[in-house]
Amino acid sequence: MNDQLALGVAWRELARRTRDQNTGTALGEALDEVATGIAEDVETFRSVMRELSIRADPLEPALTTVAERIGRWKPHGRLRGYSPLSRFEELEFLVMGLETKKQLWTTMRDLAGLGERLSTADFDELIERAERQRERIEPFRVEAGTEAFRGSSR
Repeated sequence: MNDQLALGVAWRELARRTRDQNTGTALGEALDEVATGIAEDVETFRSVMRELSIRADPLEPALTTVAERIGRWKPHGRLRGYSPLSRFEELEFLVMGLETKKQLWTTMRDLAGLGERLSTADFDELIERAERQRERIEPFRVEAGTEAFRGSSR
């Protein structure tokens, strides 16, 4: 569970960073919504852990945050500035995270049977929110991939 918490923190930080790199755009607005939702999901997951009496390891999310920040230094062919490949990779990783989060909520609800046992989480809503977040980001991911691999069509 601590590994899942650490991944949630990493995706939250990635969503915030990508949002900040795209401020003032439609993508930035979408990422603001997604980053807020991911932050809420991280807190929900912490609540689930508390209700299950699982101690959250403070070191693991902190190390994940440090690793995410170190990953920002990767230049993607540019020494300065934000490259189209950077945008695509960030969105690709976010989509992977959203799919992983959806799977986690589904596993907790269905396989672990926590949907009936826990009062802290509405797993159906969490699964639907992950789907909505993925749908919100997907058009931007496709556009970023097209720009990164084929060049801008503008």
